[in-house]
Amino acid sequence: MSQVALTARATTRQGRRPSGGTGATWGSPVTYLIATVLIAVCIAPVLYIIVGGFRTNSQITVDPSGWPNPWVFTNYTDVLTSGPFWQQFGNSTISAVSTTVGTVALALMASFVIARYDFKGRNAMYALFAAGLMFPLTVAITPLYLLIRNLGLTNNLIGIILPQIAFSLPTTVIILVPFLAAIPKELEEAAFIDGASRLGFFFRMVLPLSLPGVITTGILAFIGAWNGYMLPLFILNSSELYTLPLGVQAFSSEHSVNTAAVLAFTSLSMIPALLFFSIFERRIVGGLTGAVKG
Repeated sequence: MSQVALTARATTRQGRRPSGGTGATWGSPVTYLIATVLIAVCIAPVLYIIVGGFRTNSQITVDPSGWPNPWVFTNYTDVLTSGPFWQQFGNSTISAVSTTVGTVALALMASFVIARYDFKGRNAMYALFAAGLMFPLTVAITPLYLLIRNLGLTNNLIGIILPQIAFSLPTTVIILVPFLAAIPKELEEAAFIDGASRLGFFFRMVLPLSLPGVITTGILAFIGAWNGYMLPLFILNSSELYTLPLGVQAFSSEHSVNTAAVLAFTSLSMIPALLFFSIFERRIVGGLTGAVKG
C-alpha cells in the first residue's frame, strides 16, 4: 500500500481536521451545551435585575419574567440624581482604590523578598501567607471588630480599608511570588554590574516584568473591596459612610414596596464592578496562567 493511501486512512480514522491546518478539532457538543447552560445560569440573574429596573411595580406583579412594556427610565434617573447614591459610590471608590494600592504595594515588597532572597524562615513566611487563605473573613469578624473598636477606627473608612488589605495579601502574595521568582538571576546580576541598586532593580526591572501579575492582583483586590459587605456592616454605623453594598441594603429596606426602584439601585451598584472585570478579564486570565506556570 502506498504512503498516500496510508496517510488518507490515518486521516479518516482521526476525523476530519479543520481547514485552518492547525490540527485542532472541535470539542464534544455536550461540552458546548454544558458551557452554554452554565453561562445562562450566571448571566440570567444579572440581566433580570438590570431589565427589571426598566419596569414598573405593576408590570413585575403581573408578569415577573416579562420584558418591560413600556420601558420606564425614571427608576434609573431617580437613583442617578439622588445624593446618597453618589456619596456611597464615592465611599466605595475610596475603599476599593485604597485597598488595591495598599495590597499591591505591600504584597510586591513581601513577594520580592520571598522570591529573590534565600534566608532562614523563607518557606515558613510563604506558608504563613498560604495559611491565610484558609481563614475567611466570616471566621475572624468578631475578634476583628473588637480590635478595630479598641483602636478607635469604627465608623471610619480606614477601619475597613486596613482589614481588607490584610485579607487580600495572602492571595496577592501567592500569585506574585511565581512571577518574581521567574525573573532570571542573570538579569539581576547584569543590572548590578551596570550600577543599579536593589531598589533600582526593583523599580526598573521587577515591576515591568511582573506587570501582568500586578494587574491581576490589583483587579482581584479592587473587586473584592468593592463587593465587600460583612466588614462594612460591622464597622460602619453612619449612613454617610455607607459603601454601595450597605447602600443597597438600606435602600431596599426603605423602599421595600418599590421593587423596580430596588432593582435599578442594585444594578447601578454592581455595574461598575462588572464593567471593570469585563474590561480586564483577559488580564486576569493571563496573570493567573503566568502564576501557575511559574
